[in-house]
Amino acid sequence: MFCRPILFLALSGAVALAQADAPPNSQPNPYRTVEHWYQLPAGRAMGSTSSVAVSRDGHIWVVDRCGANSCAGSDLAPILEFAPSGKLLRSMGAGMFVFPHSITFDPDGNFWITDGQGRDGKGHQVFKFSPQGKILMALGKAGVAGDGPDTFNQPNDVAIAPNGDLFISDGHSPGRGNARVMKFSPDGKFIKQWGGHGSGPGQFEVPHTLAFDSRGRLFVGDRANNRIQIFDQDGKFLAEWKQFSRPSGIYIDRNDVIYVTDSESTDKEGYGHHPGWKRGIRVGSARDGSVTAFIPDPSDGTAITSDAEGVAADADGNIYGAEVGPKDVKKYVKK
Repeated sequence: MFCRPILFLALSGAVALAQADAPPNSQPNPYRTVEHWYQLPAGRAMGSTSSVAVSRDGHIWVVDRCGANSCAGSDLAPILEFAPSGKLLRSMGAGMFVFPHSITFDPDGNFWITDGQGRDGKGHQVFKFSPQGKILMALGKAGVAGDGPDTFNQPNDVAIAPNGDLFISDGHSPGRGNARVMKFSPDGKFIKQWGGHGSGPGQFEVPHTLAFDSRGRLFVGDRANNRIQIFDQDGKFLAEWKQFSRPSGIYIDRNDVIYVTDSESTDKEGYGHHPGWKRGIRVGSARDGSVTAFIPDPSDGTAITSDAEGVAADADGNIYGAEVGPKDVKKYVKK
């Protein structure tokens, strides 16, 4: 009487494996692109943005680089809150950042922002804000790049575990600087770290993005190694996935739908070399690793970066892609 369930599980596993091993770029695109869905004040342009998030009230939050690709010397507010209609509700954070890199919400509605560069006594920090924009915690030393337990050197992203522990990916330069994932308690006390430069299990070259699935597994976008690595919360290596291409951004929803952006793959030799893989957004399952949809980048893939780096999805399954090169945030809805 147990034959049918076992057979079903075996077949479903085989199907998932076949999907994960499907040819690159072969999945259908069931989405259409919506451009200019948001409104900014007259004279204010969207800058480079590598992150977008959807808060629990359905608002879309973007942290841009002050209309350019850096906030150094700017008096613009880079934290932007939009209604689903695209109406700008609030902006904040003027004068706080050098190179805002990611925005992440925790279950209490607070949000975390990484500042990925340092200059003039600012940067290389991670901030926790209340929903109203009040700073609740600051990790790292302002303007100081380091590799210790209380310093960062180009922090990239924050993920919050179900118990409130913080995981921060640190290091944005292949072959130099930091290449690690750091773990902190909910009150910001350092617990442990793992990583180091390399391509072996548990090593990184630009750990660019983090996300948890429903099982509490930590997904790390190991961008310059063209792979996702999966760990438990103690840093134990569990798996390596290459079927989502070169990951710049990862978002996993409550149903374990995984959205992964590739903004850098190119057939050209040098940085981003990943022949045969096209840039775009891949959608699939965090449970079995299958890739079910692919939104291709409309560019020719020769620029250093294009299409989405950061990614998020709302409760209706609409996708938001934050773009560094094109300086935009696009929306993708089901056709």
